[in-house]
Amino acid sequence: MSRAAAPTRSDFQLAVAKAKSGKRAVLREGGKAFAAVVPIADLKRLEKLEDEEDVRDVRAARREIKLKGTIPWEKVKAELGLK
Repeated sequence: MSRAAAPTRSDFQLAVAKAKSGKRAVLREGGKAFAAVVPIADLKRLEKLEDEEDVRDVRAARREIKLKGTIPWEKVKAELGLK
C-alpha cells in the first residue's frame, strides 16, 4: 500500500482485512501517509488515553486556580478591548 498512486479499492479491502485480524494498516498517497485503519481495540485504547489526559488537564487547571485564582471576565474583556 505504499505506492505513489492513490489507494485502490483493493488497498482499502486489504486494510479492512488487516484490521479484522487485529493488525493496523496505513494508507498512503504519493508516498505520504494520510489515514490508518485500526482494530476497534486500538481505537478504544487511544480514546481511553485521551480521556485520562483530559482528566489530568482538568486537575492541573483546578490546582492552578486554587494557587493563583482566576481573572474576572470583565477585566479580561477590558484588557482585550472587547465590549
